[in-house]
Amino acid sequence: MSPAERKAMIRKDDADLSLSRQCKLLKINRSSIYYTPVGIDPETLKLMNEIDRTFTKYPFFGSRQITACLPRSGLHAGRHRVRRLMGMMGLQAIYKSPDTSKKHPQHMIYPYLLRKLSITRPNQVWCSDITYIPMQRGFLYLVAIMDWATRKVLSWRLSNTMDASFCVEALNEAILKYGKPEIMNTDQGAQFTGKDWIAILTDAKIKISMDGRGRYLDNIFIERLWRSLKQEAVYLHELLDGFQARRVIKDWIGFYNTERPHTALDKQTPNSAYFSAIHINQAA
Repeated sequence: MSPAERKAMIRKDDADLSLSRQCKLLKINRSSIYYTPVGIDPETLKLMNEIDRTFTKYPFFGSRQITACLPRSGLHAGRHRVRRLMGMMGLQAIYKSPDTSKKHPQHMIYPYLLRKLSITRPNQVWCSDITYIPMQRGFLYLVAIMDWATRKVLSWRLSNTMDASFCVEALNEAILKYGKPEIMNTDQGAQFTGKDWIAILTDAKIKISMDGRGRYLDNIFIERLWRSLKQEAVYLHELLDGFQARRVIKDWIGFYNTERPHTALDKQTPNSAYFSAIHINQAA
């Protein structure tokens, strides 16, 4: 049974079984049912959203530069507060800043395998990352799985926590739909070094690659995806709740995959580049 089919079995008005119990029995992530944004006071949320806008525009800025930019928008905060909020939001500058998602001290870190590697075909390398999605009364986290060579978004999930389960769900869906990659590249966050994520990759004999510490450029294409998503969709809407956020993101990713041409792909869309290359490889 697929995750979507299991979610369809949820009954929110069931008096005998709580939502938590239903989710546990069906083995699905509770956050994917609620889509309830993380609550936070309005002034802090306003500050976080401005930090996110500034970082999206200048992804090489660390906490010091972002702190210096805030007064342009009429906001003021100390560097230590900005650094703490960036850590909560999962923002990491090119060479230095808080962890994208906090590294677990007991989890194994794998080497970066993509340096000087020629990535020319679909399913050679996949990558994944998590980003912050601002809401009117809070925020959510978004994870995506992307094919490196063709930029195609293979799967994605929203969550109101940084629990690893929504990342694992996205990975399982991508493998179910598209097979498996030779290499999976991520940052060193706890979601991607935890046992559930690692077990899926090792069981499928997928090589594991992780970005160098603080190296935004090691996963550059999915970082560009986040910038485009926010500038072309998220920031154009005042997202009221998680269900609206899901609709907006789903519509934009559909547009991105099927209609948005990429210069780097000889003006093909990610879908065209992915499926045409798959067809050629199968015919060879």
